[in-house]
Amino acid sequence: MPLDAPKLNSLGLPKTPSETRVVVAMSGGVDSSVVAAMLKDEGYDVVGVTLQLYDHGAALAKKGACCAGIDIHDARRVAETMGFPHYVLDYENVFREAVIDEFADSYLGGATPVPCIRCNERVKFKDLLETARDLDADCMATGHYIQRKMGAAGPELHSAADAARDQSYFLFSTTPEQLDYLRFPLGHLASKAATRELAARYGLDVADKPDSQDICFVPDGNYAAVIEKLRPGAAEPGEIVHADGRVLGHHEGVIHYTIGQRRGLGIGGLDEPLYVVKLDVDAKQVVVGPKAMLSTRTVPVREINWLGEAPFDSADEWHVSVKVRSTRPPRPAIIRPLSATTAEVELLTPEEGVSPGQACVFYETEGTRILGGGWIWRGY
Repeated sequence: MPLDAPKLNSLGLPKTPSETRVVVAMSGGVDSSVVAAMLKDEGYDVVGVTLQLYDHGAALAKKGACCAGIDIHDARRVAETMGFPHYVLDYENVFREAVIDEFADSYLGGATPVPCIRCNERVKFKDLLETARDLDADCMATGHYIQRKMGAAGPELHSAADAARDQSYFLFSTTPEQLDYLRFPLGHLASKAATRELAARYGLDVADKPDSQDICFVPDGNYAAVIEKLRPGAAEPGEIVHADGRVLGHHEGVIHYTIGQRRGLGIGGLDEPLYVVKLDVDAKQVVVGPKAMLSTRTVPVREINWLGEAPFDSADEWHVSVKVRSTRPPRPAIIRPLSATTAEVELLTPEEGVSPGQACVFYETEGTRILGGGWIWRGY
């Protein structure tokens, strides 16, 4: 580094902390609260922003969510404790159009959507990021457990140091331009316990606040009830059919089922355990079959966000590891590009329950780097 090169601060910017404005996306939970407190303690010019994403009044009594009711209050209290400005922005309409409506339509189409990814992609890392720029912030920081590291060609996305907290599956659609502006101060921490210790050190009331569990707008994980509310009449009855064509029973709506489901089918007394292997929305059929039918090696993927240096379609094959569900470890695979944004992924070991609407996230086979990902669909 040249002798006259400016010294970089802890966020990798050539300014002193006091000259560096950071917008912190605050959900009201312990993670983003610690990020805001930590940066303020380091002397940064911190501005906290919380997005009100869904009905404030209905959410007041709901625990385990974010961005509503008590969580907005908690974020505001952290800002008061640490002495930095805090703003609440009403994004209910944007969230409804960009996230909730697609969630409902995807479910009605027989898919298993992941709205948290769409929220990051379409709201937090798009509209909120633009708000941060409007506030003349030098960067935006979040409480996500993922790492941003500088590589030879610029910033790279890497898995969190704590594999149990890693959120890379939900952030695969982060673009290089967004990554240039984003910071993830918690990604290097060894455990969630370390985050809570920091919260206690800063005297934050949220130090012992439970983690959010459900999708924020889906109380108690009851997806079907939310879909029926959003799309009245969506739960049309139909048949439960064996893959061999036998009618085994009836259901009260395809939206009550997911690929891979075994329990709650209401078709007991059979010789073999059966699983949901297909949801035929047009025929209003839930198709069931033996577990072996859930295994697949071929996964069609579209809307690919590629984070590698070379263009995605510049190679016939990419040998990587992939995750087809957030709870599963990366497994070896071969990606065969069909265009700049579509591909066929071959899993070297078959996976069960690969479902349209889920994400397929690409990882370096050796190392921690995320190379992007895309959305699983049924193919042509």
